Amino acid sequence: AAATATTTLPGLRRLWRGGGSGAAACFQLGRALLAVRGAEAAIFLQGLLTNDVTRLVEGDGAPPPAAGLPRALYAHALSVQGRCLYDVILYRLHENPEEEPHILLECDGGVLEAIQKHLKLYKIRRKVNIAPCLDLSLWAVVPGEQAGDIASSLAKSADQALILTPDPRTEVMGWRLITKKGANLSEIIPGSQIGNIQDYHRHRYKQGIPEGVKDLPPGVALPLESNLAYMNGISFTKGCYIGQELTARTHHMGVIRKRLLPVHFSAPLPKDSIPEGAEILTESGKSAGKFRAGGGELGIALLRLANINETLCLNVAGDKVKLTASIPEWWPKTASK
Repeated sequence: AAATATTTLPGLRRLWRGGGSGAAACFQLGRALLAVRGAEAAIFLQGLLTNDVTRLVEGDGAPPPAAGLPRALYAHALSVQGRCLYDVILYRLHENPEEEPHILLECDGGVLEAIQKHLKLYKIRRKVNIAPCLDLSLWAVVPGEQAGDIASSLAKSADQALILTPDPRTEVMGWRLITKKGANLSEIIPGSQIGNIQDYHRHRYKQGIPEGVKDLPPGVALPLESNLAYMNGISFTKGCYIGQELTARTHHMGVIRKRLLPVHFSAPLPKDSIPEGAEILTESGKSAGKFRAGGGELGIALLRLANINETLCLNVAGDKVKLTASIPEWWPKTASK
């Protein structure tokens, strides 16, 4: 993991404009971890998730060690109708293709039971063992502006971390770190500070990164509208998985009219007074999309791309709060056209 930790630093330094200091901020995430292990673990997950899970056991097809095995993959589990059920990050714990696959699956902490049921429903006689990892802690590590300064110390101390790897979704999200419960973070990442989880969510919203069931309501959100392809979360060549048909059709038709975008409100949002999926309107009162989640003056919303340069507003307890949408810097350059 140590080697992977330093791979994206120049990009991180360029793109991450938060933090204001050289220290890395470590955020303990309220997400759950499940161990999926056994001879058929990767094949089993392959049929349930949007990404090509076989890469975690076979690498990228290039002769080793050229490609190596990726340490982490992002993916969604979809319903039969092709809508998001769960957003997950997979982590590879086994070290080489000869070992029995041992994969950690990160998911929203609130759906741990539901996702276990979902996995067990499809397990049918497969050689797979699924168990929650209650002895592990999951952290997001978001570097400050001097990201380059922490690269070497990250690499040196990575052996104390079970997993330390760039976030597979986009480099603006920094690293993911998995440790044993109670590990001393200042030993693993010298000079790091424990951050307030609200700041992590603010950073996510600013970048338009959905995470968890509030941002991606199960059975409602569509993967491509949720920018799954931009976040390296889908393979269009891997073959069948649940919910593939609609997703492949949408991709091949090539028209995605709505996308999840970061939004900035003219005034901080009152806590908990916005109903889920509240309508966002144009000045003329036409629907432009739906609010998903947010905090303070930042949020994430599913918006029609045709309306994103207009003045938009959200009704909050009878008041109209104005908001502006933006295209994130990390999106592929052709994306915003």
